[in-house]
Amino acid sequence: MTEKNLESKLRTEIKNFGGVAYKFLSPGNSGVPDRIILLPGGKIIFAELKTDEGKLSRLQELQLNRIKNLGFDARVVRGLTGVEELLDEIRTA
Repeated sequence: MTEKNLESKLRTEIKNFGGVAYKFLSPGNSGVPDRIILLPGGKIIFAELKTDEGKLSRLQELQLNRIKNLGFDARVVRGLTGVEELLDEIRTA
């Protein structure tokens, strides 16, 4: 499954939960996660989606760590299994 397809599935399912999964573009800040997921109740997740074989760039690692160090939930979501696991986590929270 392509990264584009993973993002589409994630976006659709988050919408079904009553949330949004914005595409995150930040000019001048390369390497930011692909999606900012906003959920009811004020939960925010920064998600970098990768295929099962996809690799993080060093800049992506740095940006994820920067966001985590600020106290936010920032993570890599790998493949369809990773998307499903994230959705299950949200569903049961």
